[in-house]
Formats: sequence, structure tokens, C-alpha cells
Amino acid sequence: MSPARRRARLGWAGLVLALAASCSSGAGGASGSTSTTASAGPRAERPSSTTTSTTTSTTSTTSTTTTTLPPGPTRITLAFAGDLLPHGPVNDRAAANGRATGVPFDYAPMLAPMAPIVGSADVAICHLEVPVHPPGEAITTYPSFGAPPELVDGAKAAGYDGCSNASNHSLDRGRAGIAATLDRFDQLGLHHAGTARTAEEGATTTVYDVDGIRIAHLSYAYGFNGYRIPADAPWAVNQIDPARIRADAARARAEGADLVVVSLHWGTEYVHEPSAYQRQVASEVLPSPDIDLVVGHHAHVVQPIGQVGGTYVVWGMGNQLANQRQVPRSDGLTVVATAELGWDLRWHVTGIEAVPTWVEAGSFRVLPVVRTLADPATSGALRAELSASYDRTAAVLAREPTAGVTLAPKP
Repeated sequence: MSPARRRARLGWAGLVLALAASCSSGAGGASGSTSTTASAGPRAERPSSTTTSTTTSTTSTTSTTTTTLPPGPTRITLAFAGDLLPHGPVNDRAAANGRATGVPFDYAPMLAPMAPIVGSADVAICHLEVPVHPPGEAITTYPSFGAPPELVDGAKAAGYDGCSNASNHSLDRGRAGIAATLDRFDQLGLHHAGTARTAEEGATTTVYDVDGIRIAHLSYAYGFNGYRIPADAPWAVNQIDPARIRADAARARAEGADLVVVSLHWGTEYVHEPSAYQRQVASEVLPSPDIDLVVGHHAHVVQPIGQVGGTYVVWGMGNQLANQRQVPRSDGLTVVATAELGWDLRWHVTGIEAVPTWVEAGSFRVLPVVRTLADPATSGALRAELSASYDRTAAVLAREPTAGVTLAPKP
């Protein structure tokens, strides 16, 4: 985690919870009772230290328990982005960038405009929709992808801490593609969720740690474009199953997660309105005492942000990086969720900031719309494209007005 991220958080200000109880005893005897830290219910509590002092008299005994929590943040931010989908022209541009920087492919310039937003979050998670091609095999694009491994390097350079990996393309290159992808993530120190190389890895919950605050990340996809999950490796990729999602979230909570985020690859491509399937899955997964946020991918266009059972659902963030030039497929959304520690010692997602993005033709730079419009150096032609993109995204978000969701005004 960068120093900038640490500076952005609010620290504990000596938060202390004091609980006291008194009782009376009979003459010539004394009895004491000690109260314990308030229960956080199904959610994990922060570690605590407890000191008990007892004062005894001939008439009464008073026991006071004071719990002082260790230093740590009381507010964190979590950033999530749309699909990373490297079509052929995107790879061609990365190859041209690489010739200038001395690497086979360089995606970093495409994602660099997002770095100030991504890097300022405590945890930033992308969605890698495609696998990396296995060593010795060819790079491929639509309809069966095998991306250059440098795509993962580009995500790392932009400041992402990890990605969700379960998508309809997860099995495009078989288990070898999954292994190549996760090997690259491991080499770069990035987290990953949704696919696995071994049964043990498939049974392990992905957890991000922010100064002791544990954020569990789960990832699932609706299906795999006709590819079957290997019979001898059912753990290779996670398929959407509401009962399993709830069970996995409960397990993550039992293992000590303070927050649980679920990434779902779902919906109907190129349709802004959440599908009946999306709403049905959400209704079966939520409300859950173990899930704090749901973020969606796959539609390749922006979908609204709503709530189901009191839990925020980002239905779809569109593309972050892709060669889909048709309006509105060039529009995307990055969301920054704020989570805060409540009076009940439980973490809650308290708001969502919507950050519209737009993919520039030719360069494939992913531009944060509001920031780029505010830059006086932005050309008139680009300003017109960005303004139209902002209006389209704002109109989609307005379809499902939701308290706590904010969109920065157009400059």
C-alpha cells in the first residue's frame, strides 16, 4: 500500500468502548460480574484488549470492563473497475508502445491516466476478463482469448492490487491459461480471485489487508462460452451459484473478514438495464449479513448502481480497456466505495463515488472523464467526446437513483 493511500485514511482517535454493570450482594458476602465486549454478530470484531478492575465493599461490588482497540483506520476506500479486454488493435497499440520502451507489449500508457484515482484507494481491484496465453502458445483474441502477460503488468503499473478473474472467457485457454495468468499475478505480487490452479487454492479465500482490516474478495461468472468446467478440476473456476456464494461469504466472515466483496460476471451484453437474471441472482444472494458489496461486469456498457436488501449493487461497470468503439461501449465506470467502522464495531459500506471513464480511439488511453474535462489542456474535439460520454453515463445512473451514490458534476 502506498504512502499516499495511508495519508488518505482517517486513523483511530483512541476509540474506547466502556461497558459497566453493577449488582448487590448479601451481608457478609461479595459477588462480582464481568461484562464482555459487545458482540459483532456474524461479522468479525477487531482484536481487542480487555482490562477488568473490581472494587469490593460490604454492600456492593462494581466491575468495569474497558476495551481499548489498537491503532488502525476507521475509514477505508475500495476502487473497482470495468473489464480489461485486449482485442487485437489494443494489443497492436501495446506492441507499438513496447517498441518505444523496450518490452514486447506495454499497456501501462493506456491505464496511466487512471493512476491518480486507482492509487489513492486503499485497495484497488480490476477485472481481467481474459486469461494469459500459456507459454509457447500463440497470443489470441476474439472469440477465444489468450492475452500477452504484459497486460497484467499494465494493471500493476496503474496501481491495482489485484483482479477478479472469473469470466465467460476464463476457460478460453484451458487450465494452462489459468495457470499462466495466476503465475504472472504471483510474480507481480498481485491478488486474484475466481480461478485456481489447485484444489487448495480454489478453497482459499482471497483477502486484502489494510492495516489489520481484512477485505475478502470473491469472484464468480455466469458461464464459460460453451467450455465445460474440467471434471477433474471443478475448482478451476467459480460459477455463479447463489447458495455457494452465500456459503463462501459466511466462511470468509468466519475466518475473520471485516468486509466481503463479491464480483459477479453476469448480465446481457450491450444492455444498460440489469437483466432479470441479474436481479434474480441478487435477490437470492442478498440480503446477507456476510456480504457488504456486489460489483458487476460483462455487459460492456455502464449499468446503474442500486441496493438490494440494503446492500449496494454496482450492476455493471462497462469496459475499462477494450476496442469496442461503438457508442456507448467506449464508456466505462470506476467506482470508489467508502467503508467505515460503525458504532457497533462493524464495517459498513457507506457510499459509492461513480467515476466515469472513456477509452480514447487509437491510443486506447482510459481517461477519467471529469478530471480530463477539468484539464485546460484538453482539446476541443476531445472535450466534446468526453462531455457526451459523461452525459450518457449520468443518464444511466439516473435510471436507478440510490442514496449514497455520488457523481462529480461536469466541469
